[in-house]
Amino acid sequence: MKILVCISKAPDTTTKIAFTDNNTKFAADGVQWIINPYDEWYALVRAIELKEKDPSTIIHLVTVGEADAEPVIRKALALGGDEAIRVNAGSGDSYYIASQIAAIAGQGAYDLIFTGKETIDYNGSSIGGMVSELLNLPYVSLAIKFELNGASAVITREIEGGEEVCEVGLPVVVSCQKGMAEARIPNMRGIMAARTKPLKVVEPAAVDSLTSIVSFELPPAKAGVKLVPADNPAELVRLLHEEAKAF
Repeated sequence: MKILVCISKAPDTTTKIAFTDNNTKFAADGVQWIINPYDEWYALVRAIELKEKDPSTIIHLVTVGEADAEPVIRKALALGGDEAIRVNAGSGDSYYIASQIAAIAGQGAYDLIFTGKETIDYNGSSIGGMVSELLNLPYVSLAIKFELNGASAVITREIEGGEEVCEVGLPVVVSCQKGMAEARIPNMRGIMAARTKPLKVVEPAAVDSLTSIVSFELPPAKAGVKLVPADNPAELVRLLHEEAKAF
């Protein structure tokens, strides 16, 4: 079995975010980049678990990014990927990224393509669906459980108010979220092995971006807290009504 796991770098959640170029790009100075958690904790780790059950399984990683994404890819290799492919391009357009991933996937005859449900910076939740459409493959989103059953997969996904169990033939594209697997930490053996695992850099396919970022905006600064004496509930009601517009 061959599995392709889509990997994206994202700013660490503790990083203070700022923007440059008229608020159209992240200011990279001082940013700690990590593997997008949905890609790492759920998509990649579930692929590793499948390989542990069937050692003949091959796990390839793909990312669309420039050279500064390579430390993130090496960490993913240390966790358990067999080899990685970096498409040498930077873009914030989902269609462009999905097209690059689909171009790689189309050459590899993969049985499974795993993505995280979204990235924690853009929160678009669109790559998996686009990749499946470009490859004309079935797609199951928001998966919380994944089991193989011969040449098909049984996938449990989250829906409003409950869960839905799907069965689908391979190959299939699946977006993964909390519940698919438990996070892991690379061990020293994996870290050392990652240094020599193949990381192939390829030039991007000729695809036009369909969207561009006009600007980013930071949320407004939080206002100070107003303290209301416990013996003055009328003032609390007034503030909730007139300022907070709570009712």
